[in-house]
Amino acid sequence: MTERFDCHYCKESLFGKKYILREENPYCIKCYESLYSNTCEECKKSIGCDCKDLSYKDRHWHETCFHCFQCKNSLVDKPFAAKEEHLLCTECYSNEYSSKCSECKKTIMPGTRKMEYKGNSWHETCFICPRCQQPIGTKSFIPKDNQNFCVPCYEKQFAMQCVQCKKPITTGGITCRAAMAQGNVLCTGCKKQLSGQQLHFRI
Repeated sequence: MTERFDCHYCKESLFGKKYILREENPYCIKCYESLYSNTCEECKKSIGCDCKDLSYKDRHWHETCFHCFQCKNSLVDKPFAAKEEHLLCTECYSNEYSSKCSECKKTIMPGTRKMEYKGNSWHETCFICPRCQQPIGTKSFIPKDNQNFCVPCYEKQFAMQCVQCKKPITTGGITCRAAMAQGNVLCTGCKKQLSGQQLHFRI
């Protein structure tokens, strides 16, 4: 007598039929799909055995339903981001949610380095000193008239210079009363040469 080979759930014979093993138990296709198939997030239909089941964080899609929420382009084998339960391709996500560069006005793509200051953002290559055109990066800078200058350029362009040694004065300059009319200022290192004159600190 031939040994029976039946569906573990409905007990119908599986001889000559397709079946699926789960935990070493055989199931006919109909029973397996009704018991174990996942429901597609997009179309809400069962993901059958003849379809690819794509999953992300315990959610499931048919391969044809796995697309960007906004542009509808397929996300199969492509990077994507999730926002408020929706899946977005990197381009749509960037256009919608990423910062815009204050200099070039283009989107700062996720994963790229950006510079931030007082609520504004820049691409690293766009955050440059307007005088020398060199990237500021993590170096110190001084804001002036809605622009950000590296310290050497700021001192060359805006800082007062000591009338004696010609070096920029950033703090602690001294104004000689005799020279105030010309706006001459001396740095603290040169004040010794003004013995006998009345001095006033300029902060």
